[in-house]
Amino acid sequence: MRFTSEQRLGDDVLEREFTLGEIPGTLWTPGAAPAPLVLMAHNNGLPKAEPRLVARARYTAARGYAVATIDAAGCGDRPRSAADEQARADLRRAMQAGEPVDEIFESFIGPLVENAVPEWQTTLDALLELPEIGGPVGYSGGWTALGIRLAVVEPRIAAAGFFAGGYVPRAQREEARQVTIPLLFLLQWDDEGNPRQRALDLFDAFGSKEKTLHANLGGHTGTPWFELEDGCRFLDRHLK
Repeated sequence: MRFTSEQRLGDDVLEREFTLGEIPGTLWTPGAAPAPLVLMAHNNGLPKAEPRLVARARYTAARGYAVATIDAAGCGDRPRSAADEQARADLRRAMQAGEPVDEIFESFIGPLVENAVPEWQTTLDALLELPEIGGPVGYSGGWTALGIRLAVVEPRIAAAGFFAGGYVPRAQREEARQVTIPLLFLLQWDDEGNPRQRALDLFDAFGSKEKTLHANLGGHTGTPWFELEDGCRFLDRHLK
């Protein structure tokens, strides 16, 4: 892991860009160390610099957590194949036209998850070697399919917060029954991009004995800010 830049933010949070082989990432760490770690991913490959993710990361770091995000293979600013670009275009067109998107979604998101999980695990290995990070580890993000797979294959993850979840590949829907860690599941009731009933069915499928559903009125980007505070309290219960 090689740090390429750093800046000191308010609340004594240090923000550093890093590279790990071909993987670019950002790490936010609080003034107190060692700190528990939160892996934070945004929806289906949006860039790590997406403003909503950065705002959540900085807030969470100010609450005493190390927070890390990466651009996994095919995500953010990393190169994409012509097939990936076509799949994204087909998905956007079908959603805008109100056409069925299940098969397009499966062909696009399924491989994206398969390629992303090993890179997140490689990043986790490197992060846990840093003296300022002490574990345990949590996951937080709108990329629910990635979070499900990581929760199943990565025993170091002790708790997870998921956003939405209406469109999740069939493989991860089946894997949801194997997820047993504590969960906080956020749902926007009027989310135009995530069918409500599918999200509710996914919540029901999780095998966790401790799982909480927070539903709020509004569209996809309308999650109330207080949910970030509640999310940190959830992390406090399970990571501190």
